[in-house]
Amino acid sequence: PTAWGRAPLQPPSPLLAPCHAFSNNKILVELDESSGVATMKFKSPPVNSLNLDFLTEFCISLEKLENDRACRGVILTSAIPKIFSSGLDITEMCGKSTEHYAEFWRAVQEMWLRMYSSNMVTVAAVNGSSPAGGCLIALTCDYRIMAENPKFSIGLNEAQLGIVAPFWFKDTFVNTVGHRVAERSLQLGSLYPAPDAHRFGLVDELVPEEKLQEKAAAVMAQWLALPDHARQLTKSMMRKAVLDRLVAHREEDIQNFISFISKESIQKSLRTYMEMLKKKK
Repeated sequence: PTAWGRAPLQPPSPLLAPCHAFSNNKILVELDESSGVATMKFKSPPVNSLNLDFLTEFCISLEKLENDRACRGVILTSAIPKIFSSGLDITEMCGKSTEHYAEFWRAVQEMWLRMYSSNMVTVAAVNGSSPAGGCLIALTCDYRIMAENPKFSIGLNEAQLGIVAPFWFKDTFVNTVGHRVAERSLQLGSLYPAPDAHRFGLVDELVPEEKLQEKAAAVMAQWLALPDHARQLTKSMMRKAVLDRLVAHREEDIQNFISFISKESIQKSLRTYMEMLKKKK
């Protein structure tokens, strides 16, 4: 025992890489300090919908990782079977006050701004369906790997609910799949099964579900083999115009969202959609 009455700490076994986890109610974060790679797992049953609490925790978790010098990359995935994220929580957009709509929309913007401008390497391991806002999260990542399951679909399907994907959703989508595919997909609110999503370049790779995490780690290692500064500057150069556009029009975008979502016709179509979902259950 030492003077403090405790045995000296043993050096960690080389087999046990130092790994620390922090989690809140909706997101579990594990950081492996030896590789510099964190995993963020969404665990907000039933479908990881993006409500205000989820978005707030998401941004806090991301900020912690951004500020941790040991962390260079993050893999985003879901802890819930068959669903990556169902997208924005419709209950946050239905029958609430304009103040609430403003707070909610600001949180959605914040999530996108942080992800799209992240200095870390970001890899989406899409292990389930990923409509609307779930697709947006995947689109912000540097690389997307999806489970090879035709039952899993992904896309910006806002038009199906009678709502319009904002310009920055659209810009992110165009930058991924090109103008023509984006234009058609956004107008029809298309959700693509995994094989089609891969064909259109919406996801970069399909792998069997049981190999998804292993593949994500391998892709991450490949990206982290490069010097961070060159990759970060290149990413910033590619994405800056789109990011600047939202930053410059952020308040206007919030006001547009409020006036659009407050329309009785939109509220009615959201209520109808929620009724339909209840019947499906």
